Amino acid sequence: MVQYNASEYPYPMNSLLRDREFVEDTHSDFELMISRWEFYLRSYLGGDEFKAGKYLNEYQLELDMEYDNRINYTPIDNHCRNIVSIYSSFLFRVPPTRDYGTLTTEPALEGFIKDTDLDGQNFNAFMKNAQTYSSVYGNVWIFVDKPESNAQTRAEELNQGVRPYLNLVTPDNVYDWHYARASSGRYYLDYIKVREEVTKDGTYYRVWTPEEINYVFVPEKTGDPKIEETKTNPLGMIPAVCLYNKRSPKRGVGISDLTDVALLQRSIYNELSEMEQLIRLSNHPSLVKTQGVEASAGAGAVVSMPDDLDSGLKPYLLQPSGANLSEIRASIEQKVEMIDRATHMSGVRHTKKQVQSGIALQTEFENLNSTLSEKADLLENAEEQIWSIWANWQNKVFDGQIDYPDSFNLRDYAAYLQFLQLAKASGVRSSTFQKEIDKQIVKAVVDEDEIIKVINDEITAQTEVGVFENAQTQAEVAEEEDAE
Repeated sequence: MVQYNASEYPYPMNSLLRDREFVEDTHSDFELMISRWEFYLRSYLGGDEFKAGKYLNEYQLELDMEYDNRINYTPIDNHCRNIVSIYSSFLFRVPPTRDYGTLTTEPALEGFIKDTDLDGQNFNAFMKNAQTYSSVYGNVWIFVDKPESNAQTRAEELNQGVRPYLNLVTPDNVYDWHYARASSGRYYLDYIKVREEVTKDGTYYRVWTPEEINYVFVPEKTGDPKIEETKTNPLGMIPAVCLYNKRSPKRGVGISDLTDVALLQRSIYNELSEMEQLIRLSNHPSLVKTQGVEASAGAGAVVSMPDDLDSGLKPYLLQPSGANLSEIRASIEQKVEMIDRATHMSGVRHTKKQVQSGIALQTEFENLNSTLSEKADLLENAEEQIWSIWANWQNKVFDGQIDYPDSFNLRDYAAYLQFLQLAKASGVRSSTFQKEIDKQIVKAVVDEDEIIKVINDEITAQTEVGVFENAQTQAEVAEEEDAE
């Protein structure tokens, strides 16, 4: 098999791109991960996509029709999508702060932010979508490309609507990639092969190198690949950014949030099938009879038995007890708790009333906050690379700054407000203390920063008449009553 060797071939030559084995060859990590990526995606999508994966365990001697019926009757409790959605909602609850630097005056910037992928999706929505799929797969690739144009000036480009745009590519379409190490010690991407389209006639691939961009067609069954288009890479680099969900030891492969969750969800799915089967058999028992006995189904059915039938051969109902239902239900609840622990969601996903100490709950929130902070740092790093490439396309340098939240302030607000109320009623004789407690209450209840600032100014401007004096007066009255 012809494989890409960076030491032998600095970049794939035309002769290699005409070799069917080379074009269809995949990275060793791709071969290892492709089945997992499919499993993670089906687990996230749920519905018919998950059912098509046929993740139910087959019974011995079960017919194909019976197995398909079991798949159709079994519901899916989609924890994977719920987990990914919660992570995403926390990450983008507060939008990132972007300082574009000298790019602020770039005429194409406004159009790019409003329509990032040339499909009507704005930049924030695109990044949220990219983060969602990186959470599912472990990583995604974001290409910063620019259409070819015959424009001679920047003004002509603007009139033609030619500007850089983003293209999101999931890792199951990135067949091969290679990183090289520069003399400075930094790794950079020097080769990547992307499957762009699959038709009835064959498959189209786009092969990127720092020197060229080749568009290759591979016929469906037999025949050599055909290079449909070859373009010079004007940037001298591959304009692709790998957005990781969590980093792994392998370059170009991340760690999915669904690594453990998808397995537990599949186990729950099988146990739900067992419950459905038990309920169905319990409510609809089987009639056991000899061949000569005539019987029909349904309420009030008549059973006709021969007169000479042996008393030991009388028809009877075969019905399971259903006693295992509670055990299956308990097993499912235990697996849901395992999902919550693995994802640090015990304090967020309350599927039932749980008794947790304040320290345990706070620790869980801190673990979740740490996970979200790591994701935010990776998003920030990827976005800075995106803007650097975008500026490169415009013959500029990105000197701005991207800032995602570092802390997500996760806490049990009901318990926190109760704590503040107890502190306020403790009788501490300090107007400063009372005002600070009031400000903490406002911060916990109000979301808008401008409104919080107005209320805090009002609290600061208050005289010492009010809550403090009332508390002090009550204490003095109590002392007088004790003296009497």
